Amino acid sequence: MRLFVSEGSPGSLPVLAAAARARGRAELLISTVGPEECVVPFLNRPKVPVLQLDSGNYLFSPSAICRYFFLLCGWEQDDLTNQWLEWEATELQPVLSAALHCLVVQGKKGEDVLGPLRRVLTHMDHSLSRQNCPFLAGDTESLADIVLWGALYPLLQDPAYLPEELGALQSWFQTLSTQEPCQRAAETVLKQQGVLALRPYLQKQPQPQPPPPEGRAVSNEPEEEELATLSEEDIVTAVAAWEKGLESLPPLRLQQHPVLPVPGERNVLITSALPYVNNVPHLGNIIGCVLSADVFARYCRLRQWNTLYLCGTDEYGTATETKAMEEGLTPQEICDKYHAIHADIYRWFSISFDTFGRTTTPQQTKITQDIFQRLLTRGFVLQDTVEQLRCERCARFLADRFVEGVCPFCGYEEARGDQCDKCGKLINAIELKKPQCKICRSCPVVKSSRHLFLDLPKLEKRLEDWLGKTVPGSDWTPNARFIIRSWLRDGLKPRCITRDLKWGTPVPLEGFEDKVFYVWFDATIGYVSITANYTDQWEKWWKNPEQVDLYQFMAKDNVPFHGLVFPCSALGAEDNYTLVKHIIATEYLNYEDGKFSKSRGIGVFGDMAQDTGIPADIWRFYLLYIRPEGQDSAFSWTDLLIKNNSELLNNLGNFINRAGMFVSKFFGGCVPEMALTPDDRRLVAHISWELQRYHQLLEKVRIRDALRSILTISRHGNQYIQVNEPWKRIKGGEMDRQRAGTVTGMAVNMAALLSVMLQPYMPTVSSTIQTQLQLPPAACRILATSFVCTLPAGHRIGTVSPLFQKLENDQIENLRQRFGGGQAKGSPKPAAVEAVTTAGSQHIQRLVDEVTKQGNIVRELKAQKADKNQVAAEVAKLLDLKKQLALAEGKPIETPKGKKKK
Repeated sequence: MRLFVSEGSPGSLPVLAAAARARGRAELLISTVGPEECVVPFLNRPKVPVLQLDSGNYLFSPSAICRYFFLLCGWEQDDLTNQWLEWEATELQPVLSAALHCLVVQGKKGEDVLGPLRRVLTHMDHSLSRQNCPFLAGDTESLADIVLWGALYPLLQDPAYLPEELGALQSWFQTLSTQEPCQRAAETVLKQQGVLALRPYLQKQPQPQPPPPEGRAVSNEPEEEELATLSEEDIVTAVAAWEKGLESLPPLRLQQHPVLPVPGERNVLITSALPYVNNVPHLGNIIGCVLSADVFARYCRLRQWNTLYLCGTDEYGTATETKAMEEGLTPQEICDKYHAIHADIYRWFSISFDTFGRTTTPQQTKITQDIFQRLLTRGFVLQDTVEQLRCERCARFLADRFVEGVCPFCGYEEARGDQCDKCGKLINAIELKKPQCKICRSCPVVKSSRHLFLDLPKLEKRLEDWLGKTVPGSDWTPNARFIIRSWLRDGLKPRCITRDLKWGTPVPLEGFEDKVFYVWFDATIGYVSITANYTDQWEKWWKNPEQVDLYQFMAKDNVPFHGLVFPCSALGAEDNYTLVKHIIATEYLNYEDGKFSKSRGIGVFGDMAQDTGIPADIWRFYLLYIRPEGQDSAFSWTDLLIKNNSELLNNLGNFINRAGMFVSKFFGGCVPEMALTPDDRRLVAHISWELQRYHQLLEKVRIRDALRSILTISRHGNQYIQVNEPWKRIKGGEMDRQRAGTVTGMAVNMAALLSVMLQPYMPTVSSTIQTQLQLPPAACRILATSFVCTLPAGHRIGTVSPLFQKLENDQIENLRQRFGGGQAKGSPKPAAVEAVTTAGSQHIQRLVDEVTKQGNIVRELKAQKADKNQVAAEVAKLLDLKKQLALAEGKPIETPKGKKKK
């Protein structure tokens, strides 16, 4: 083998450190070449580092080369290391490349360099702190440590860029930097010049374009938007796609019923966690499961993938029996009543289920009992005597969720009998300290009963083999991966699958006729039975793992049942069941400063949202905007008002309405001729780039981030209209009128694209826009991968009207009081406090409007190439307004960024 490296090439650092491991394992020649030398004959541009294998093949990705060296040393791939490598490529490298370019090529320093990196550095520090290990993947150095150390070393070797508060990251970095292989690699590449040694190499690279910082508040000021760096080839390709128009769209797929997999095509099966029937879902339940899955299902249909989206109510168990007693109904009557309530709520939120079923069906009994019998005959079911908690006052054994007490692991005082919501550990109810019956609050006693267990330890090897093949390269969310790894690390234990109840799936085994299956065993089988009630060809979906991609959406507390229990049951049944490929788990959504509580009247529940006067699409937009993807988030009435009035009304709605109105007012309702200038062609390419980013994000189920792409395109559109002023040009000469036509035609086509991109998020608004613009049917149902002209010259649009209404402060304050619960009812605020609260919201809204107005002033001055001092003065006003807004919202004030170079 021959390894080619170059002085000043950042990628050579981790490669040389990893190569030290391979010495003695294979003959390796290391050659230092110049940055201009083309080592790989089939590449158009010079590329280092490069590893030429004895077979004549080449590896020219630093990560791939490092992986090869580690494999030579007998390293076994593991999921956590692969996660870190994917994170390094997708999250770290974009911001790190931009930071190095900023420091080394542009000569900037301080916060200009460190600011964009803080999030990724903090993420590493938190990960190292949380797992309490010296290295990224455990107690020993891994491939991930070498790759990330090599990437970060040029920057972090200067203490100014390694914040003191990141103690775990500092310790990790120093540990690796003092190892001899890493020291030698640094000396070879940097030659004692530090980061400046990279300058010759970086000067020859195109300027990197970092992604927008995750979680950044999306504003309406175009001067904060960084446009992607595009080559002339990118622009030519984008314009060619634009000119093809509707011809570039594939033929429409005929909608079939029932939806069935098609061999050779992309078949996507989507489930959202089955809501428990006796609970009315709150906003957190809705965003965690059904709404997130709905966005992805709608996106899949826009891609013309063969898509089946299903859900239903989980109806068996003690909770249903108890609810029936409370309301004087039978369990079946309770299920019928609340199933209809759930269905109505999801219908109002425009959730596009292909089927919404339930678990109290003959198919559920048949399929659950079949899986159980197959597990039993294969030796995966045990019998044992169980000590259970029985409430003598209620004269019944208590289901785990009807016992509360102190968690034996972390001391949390409201742990349930099956799981602690604080530490996440599973609990046997008799392990709880100070247990109480949730129904009558008496202290239960321990009684014995014979039960059946799923032998999880016997299935553990099968599960680990399946996870090893499935999870790497999949879109399992990080929290889902972490939860399943923690279960396996602690070792699986037999888990009871029966209960002493009457309302449930009967156990088909002699001696157990008076018992039913525990809902955590048979609830996930509900997906299969719901499909079986939808079509008698259900096995084409559920016994077809080679041709079906199964995506399952849930909150994080449901991960063990979907990622471990059902896979173990299906693997043990040995019946070729389709297993989950992608688990998409959210964190929790809180309400203002606390939790949702139906009993205390705190928070908005699904049946209440309809009575607020706020349309369902606004709720959808806001919940998706704050979707708790990486950490818990909170619903805020003030923030809802701000996002509606700034993002929807002033940004998105303003652009789409103006684009349509210009066609109606200036061109008689017909799209005018368009003669693209070089700036227009570049805009087409930018819109295509943002559209492709939207596709990339949604394909990885990064739902919240993809929504930002929609808002970014509408901001580009507002800026485009503002700079070109078609309302003035239409009154000018022939050239000006032609320019007004081009700008209007471009803008209305951008509005048409946005209407399709919005469809997964705001389906009613999307349909309204498409009706106003009279968008052709094919353009409504297919989302192209490039920005194409779907409304050519001569196309007649319909009647244009505003899409959104402003939310008023008093309206929001009334809703805040209404859903504030017992605290608001029992101890009303003094009038003075109420006045302050309302005044605060009014102040925030006024500042939002002023920031938007000032942003427009700055944008127009820049477009007119006004005097720099005049621009600087207006920018200073804008920054001061933003600071006032941040203080009013209680947010940290960001350090002003350096001026961006064009």
